[in-house]
Amino acid sequence: MALAQDDIAFIKAHLGEWLAEQSLGKPPLVYEIELRERMVRVEEELKHQRELMRQGFEQMEKRFEQVEKRFEQIDKRFEQMEKRFEQIDKRFEQMEKRFEQVDKRFDEMLKRHDQQFLWLVGFIATSTGLVIAALRYL
Repeated sequence: MALAQDDIAFIKAHLGEWLAEQSLGKPPLVYEIELRERMVRVEEELKHQRELMRQGFEQMEKRFEQVEKRFEQIDKRFEQMEKRFEQIDKRFEQMEKRFEQVDKRFDEMLKRHDQQFLWLVGFIATSTGLVIAALRYL
């Protein structure tokens, strides 16, 4: 289906108007200036975005430094706790030595009491034997 001459003339007559409505019919100089303005705005926005990203990274870096400081504090606390546990271990060792000394004393006391008991039993047996022997001869 071919276009009639009337249709072609109508399209030619209204083509500039339609392009102007779509802003494509502007002269090339105006269009170029508009493109440059848009590029400048895009570049400014990119610059602004870059600055925001830089600020965000700086804030993240500060946050990481704070976290690092907290870990250092926690490390110091663990070191202090470790020192306290070492002190407690030393105290337990001292207490263990004291208990060993007390055990030795009790063992020595038991040995003495055993010896005294044996002497007492021996004395009683000897005394009983002497009393019985004296009673038989009398």
